[in-house]
Amino acid sequence: MELNRAVSLAMAFGPKAGLEIVDALTSEPSFKRYHLLPSVRGDPLSKLGRFDEACAEFKRAASLTCNARERNLLLNRAQACIGGSAPLPSREKRG
Repeated sequence: MELNRAVSLAMAFGPKAGLEIVDALTSEPSFKRYHLLPSVRGDPLSKLGRFDEACAEFKRAASLTCNARERNLLLNRAQACIGGSAPLPSREKRG
């Protein structure tokens, strides 16, 4: 629920607002192996121009997911960060 709130806040008030919520969740044991936490964290980081951190988060999310399509999407987002650009939203990456 808090992760959804973080996404909503980021959409409404900017990436920094959402990132504050997500950062607070990183210490929660229940999120340690949950791939969506680093995925959600990577998005505002990339929008804030913090590409190295975003890349690490997308790679971590990719390593945690069991879904091959999702892993490829996350690795593509990580690759975009290496080039110093914000990754495209997922709907634009689909074929």
